[in-house]
Amino acid sequence: MGNSFFGKCRQYTLTDKFVQNGCYPYFQPIDSAAAGEVTVRGRNLLMMGSNSYLGLHHDPRVIKAAVAATRRYGTGCAGSRFLNGSLDLHEELEQALAELVGKQACLVFSTGYQANVGVIAALVCRGEYAVIDKLDHASIIDGCRLSQGTMVRFRHNDTASLARALTRTGQANSLVIVDGVFSMEGDVVDLPSVVDLAQRHGAAVMVDEAHALGVLHESGAGTARHFDLTSRVDLIMGTFSKSLASNGGFVAGDAGVIHYIKHHARSLIFSTSLSPASAAAALAALRIMKDEPERIEALWRNREFLARELIRMGFDIGRSATPILPLHLGQMETVAQAWKHLRERGMFVNVVVPPAVPPNDCLIRCSVTATHTKEQLCQALEAFEGVSKELAALSRGPDCAGIHPA
Repeated sequence: MGNSFFGKCRQYTLTDKFVQNGCYPYFQPIDSAAAGEVTVRGRNLLMMGSNSYLGLHHDPRVIKAAVAATRRYGTGCAGSRFLNGSLDLHEELEQALAELVGKQACLVFSTGYQANVGVIAALVCRGEYAVIDKLDHASIIDGCRLSQGTMVRFRHNDTASLARALTRTGQANSLVIVDGVFSMEGDVVDLPSVVDLAQRHGAAVMVDEAHALGVLHESGAGTARHFDLTSRVDLIMGTFSKSLASNGGFVAGDAGVIHYIKHHARSLIFSTSLSPASAAAALAALRIMKDEPERIEALWRNREFLARELIRMGFDIGRSATPILPLHLGQMETVAQAWKHLRERGMFVNVVVPPAVPPNDCLIRCSVTATHTKEQLCQALEAFEGVSKELAALSRGPDCAGIHPA
């Protein structure tokens, strides 16, 4: 490292003071985990930041399926789906997912990130447009950047802004891409308006259902089914890392479109395929979600209880309408100190700062699951109430401004 190329790395010292002040919230090593709880450096914490909305990551049936698949197929596929890495298990999972979201065909990727990047880069060609919400997930933005088309962004959940963006594209082919549930804000896309505008301008529609699967609609199928718009949404993307208790991602749509993606998505062709354990775990979780709809009902009971009490305490949860409950606290230093105080009270929550959110709108991201008990939620509320009483003093605490995770 004798040359200047790595100078930027040596000069990156912004996080040092946060570590020293005990308010650095990232890369916290979890020693072990159980439903609703984790152990960090030997200390038990209540997990209020997980995306395991249905609480299936520790379900014995899901674990058993992953173990059985590992024994049958091995620990990995040692090749891409395109060559020697396709299993009958992958195809079984794809069929089940296509049925869930109401599409002809489905294609499974190794991660949700790879699904978005691969699909968008494969479909949006030179002279075409990807029209996206400004708060869409980073994987959508990166997919647009990797495509040969032009990315056009519109204001968050603003149909008038979307209309102007579509007008800018003229008669060119366009793909409108939106999150079904926005991962930081917790609000739901105005999908009926998006679909109406897109069809009026001759554009196709893709919905990222990562945080909507297992959350919206009694079946857990997500936003498109929630609004009864499945037939008018062209592509449905989703992940396994939230409600489906695994890792991986998928895209579903018309058979011809999925066939094209199979032969053009570089993130599929040049990546090792989804591990047998991950595929089997997702499939098992999908079946449990179908057989036990009461899990989704429990998720929403817990969400309504926690949201109501947080609002009563005076917290601003913004436009949240889902189990994602952001506490909008404003400045980075306030959020970092709030995280520290919550940790001291036995809570594991997530800190979100730019570029994931706009400047001066930093937040504590909380999330509730179907398996949180009433006792656990009351424990969380007691911790939040303690922090709410200290908010006036937080801005006078140690300087924690400038956190910028790489």
